[in-house]
Amino acid sequence: MLDRIRSIPGQTLDVASYHALRREETQHLTKPIWKLERSQYFHEPDDDPSWRAFVENDWARVIAVFESERAEARAEVESYARQGSELRRLRVVERPVSPYLLWEMQWFRILAEEGTLIRVLDATQIEALEHDAVLPEVVVDEHALYHVSYDEDWRACGARRIDDPHVMREATREIAALWESAEPFARYFTREIMTLLPSAP
Repeated sequence: MLDRIRSIPGQTLDVASYHALRREETQHLTKPIWKLERSQYFHEPDDDPSWRAFVENDWARVIAVFESERAEARAEVESYARQGSELRRLRVVERPVSPYLLWEMQWFRILAEEGTLIRVLDATQIEALEHDAVLPEVVVDEHALYHVSYDEDWRACGARRIDDPHVMREATREIAALWESAEPFARYFTREIMTLLPSAP
C-alpha cells in the first residue's frame, strides 16, 4: 500500500489547511499516530532559529536551541498520553548520513529523551518497496492518512488527505511492520550520530 499512496485519490490541502485540520483532529485522538519520514533532506522554515543555526554551521547553537525546547517536547507527549494516544515516528536513513539528518537527529534526541517513540530504519531494508520511487512522507491516524507534499526545494506545501478505511488500515499495518524491524532511536544515535557531529559540514 505505501508504494501506491501517490496514485490513490485524496483531498488536496495547502499548508495552512493541512495544519488547521491536523490541529483539529489531534484534539480527538484515542489511538497511535504513525509517521513515516523518508526524504534525506527538507528545507525548514527560514525563521526557525535552529534551522538558521544549522545553515550557519553553528552546531553549538543548534543544540542550545533544541535544548531550550524540551518543555514543549515533553508537553506534547503528555498531551497525547492524556488522550490515550502517542506519536510513533519511523525515520528511514541512508548512508552516509546527510547533513540535514545530522541536524534533525539533534532534535530527535530531545524528543526521545522526553518520551516520543522514535525508531530508525536503514534504507536498504525497504529496497523491495521502492522499485519505482522512494516511499512517500506519510502521517496516518484514526481520522485519515496524509500524504505530505513538498515543492522542488523540499519546502512543505501541504498534503493530500485520504480517508479510505482500507488504505488507512493497510498503510498502518505496513508501517507497523517496518517499525518492528527498526532500531530504537537512542541506540542508533549513540552508535551512528554522536561520532559524526564534530565533523559535520
